[in-house]
Amino acid sequence: MAINLDKLTAFHHNAVNIRTERMEVIAGNLANANTPGYKARDIDFNAAMKSAQAKQSSGHELVRTNDKHMQGRSISAHELQYRIPSQPDTGDGNTVEVQQERNKFLDNGMRYQASIEFLNGKVKGMKKAISGGGQA
Repeated sequence: MAINLDKLTAFHHNAVNIRTERMEVIAGNLANANTPGYKARDIDFNAAMKSAQAKQSSGHELVRTNDKHMQGRSISAHELQYRIPSQPDTGDGNTVEVQQERNKFLDNGMRYQASIEFLNGKVKGMKKAISGGGQA
């Protein structure tokens, strides 16, 4: 029986990739907390996961045939959104709320770590299956 690693790890692999990109977006928000006119952004994780799973099941992934080709991104424009601030405008047009961004960064980091742990468990299970149930 052939083992398809993509089916085994695809969900958590996609989650790790999206969480990584979300951390970059949130870090950018924090870095621009004092930039006048900067609009805080975020990634809709659920929409990004649905899109990633749909691409995987349909087989429509971007494939690079040369190292000099541009790297495709898994986040589409509709999944990257501007965040609606919960506090009134400070007058400079910046919508970054530092405490909210920190909380989102920490939450995303914990979820990222959980996805890594799930992937690790899948790999350990695969190693155990390959070795016949002995020590992995």
